[in-house]
Amino acid sequence: MDSNNRSPLSRRQVVGVVGAGAAAAAVGSARAQEPLAATAQPLTDPISKYPKPPFKQQSQPWPGLAGRMEPRPDHGEKSYKGSGRLAGRKALITGGDSGMGRAAAIAFAREGADVAINYHPDEEPDAREVVALIEQAGRKGLAIPGDLRDEKFCQDLVERAVQGLGGLDILVSNAGRQQAHASILDISSEQFDWTMKTNIYAPFWIIKAALPHLKPGSAIIATTSEQATDPTPDLYDYAQTKAATTNFVRSLGKQLASKGIRVNGVAPGPIWTPLQVSGGASIEKLEKFGAQTPFGRPGQPVELAGIYVQLASSENSYATGQVYGAAGGNGLP
Repeated sequence: MDSNNRSPLSRRQVVGVVGAGAAAAAVGSARAQEPLAATAQPLTDPISKYPKPPFKQQSQPWPGLAGRMEPRPDHGEKSYKGSGRLAGRKALITGGDSGMGRAAAIAFAREGADVAINYHPDEEPDAREVVALIEQAGRKGLAIPGDLRDEKFCQDLVERAVQGLGGLDILVSNAGRQQAHASILDISSEQFDWTMKTNIYAPFWIIKAALPHLKPGSAIIATTSEQATDPTPDLYDYAQTKAATTNFVRSLGKQLASKGIRVNGVAPGPIWTPLQVSGGASIEKLEKFGAQTPFGRPGQPVELAGIYVQLASSENSYATGQVYGAAGGNGLP
């Protein structure tokens, strides 16, 4: 139709059209602001959520495999659901084959991060499972086996993670050696040195190597323990290292604050991991493991996964030098 033949719109019509458009836009905006309908999550009683003692007598050669434990620990393989909180992040986790390290690796990947895990070569079967789970989440998984008692390896570990992931902005110092001894007289100098090198020297070497790669907004997370503040008599050397870990979290948190790098810790109570079945607890203690907590059971690694995610996330940007506990109702972190 020729424009000269069109009927001019009246002022009332123009106002009506504009008003209708504004109303539609307002409705669309209101709908956009409405929260998405969430599926109701049933309440779960934490007391009965996971297995309770007594547990079957069992032992494994150090360092132990999660895949051979009865019952198998829950690291979130089937239960952890991500929501993109760590999208694009790049994480290195020591001791990432089992325990809290494995739970963190699974959670980080499902939250959108690429993840490199370190582990002892004897833990290869567990490590392969973790890398497969990272890749199933659509993220890059990198396996770097090696002995953390070697300074050169610790330096190479960081470089391989940086090269393989294309950077680094989350470092989880989680690997630890725990061996129970009834008396200090039963601990040889070699065994004492092994625990110190793994639990104290390795984080020192790894953090030093990682710092040049960490930009403002990066996070360092250390796994400490309730043993740091409430040690049991059979973990004389291990408890000392966890007190040191708690201390370095608080010291380094202050030191790196001006660089915008946060340092925090996670202090588990009794958690069902290969540490216990490979010399970390006596057979008698293992049978009753976790019974002394108010929940009457040990924790599962997945129950701490959300803490690691929160500490790594920028949502937790005001927390540094803090230690977060999860001990089934026992003590302080």
